[in-house]
Amino acid sequence: MDFNIDQFVFEDTVIHFLEYDNFDPVDYLEHLTSDELERYHSFNHIKRQREFVATRILRHQVFGYAHIHYNSVGAPYINGEGYISISHAANFVAIAFNRKFPLGLDVELIRDKALRLRSKFLTEEETSALEIDNPVEMTMCWSAKEALYKLAGRKKIDFRKDLHLAKGMGFSWKGKIMNPGQILFVDLHIFEYKNYIITFNSSSVVTA
Repeated sequence: MDFNIDQFVFEDTVIHFLEYDNFDPVDYLEHLTSDELERYHSFNHIKRQREFVATRILRHQVFGYAHIHYNSVGAPYINGEGYISISHAANFVAIAFNRKFPLGLDVELIRDKALRLRSKFLTEEETSALEIDNPVEMTMCWSAKEALYKLAGRKKIDFRKDLHLAKGMGFSWKGKIMNPGQILFVDLHIFEYKNYIITFNSSSVVTA
């Protein structure tokens, strides 16, 4: 089977994409490390197996057999390879890489689900300022808040109360993270790729 691999470069960040159709993951287990192979066999659902293997195929393409580790809040890293972030959507996986600062990457398939869920992740100010009936813009907001969540450094987050967005010019948005005793700010880059929304931070996170 052929996989469609592409990349996007923005300043110091490189995002590697891999699109795939339904495939038998057993045919590609050579791309996994021994630890990853053990984890693969713990998955019972074929969709999760494909997602896991596709991620390692892309990792293998970019970093060889370097093992993907995860820290205490679930953020991935590869020893000696700067900063990475990983995101999945339907039959799609992306790995972002930057040597200078930590990344929060999110990929979302454009669909009406973001419209239905908007009350769960939009603040009142965002509801007034943004195109709340536009599925693309709402998917952008959802994706942006997922990216901010990855940058917050903690797990228990209220997307409406703790993560705030402001739309800028072109692809640039502003993000604010309300952590206990600390407010964080970051620039976001959000763009459409085929039928997906891609969000990542285009700057390092700074405190108020």
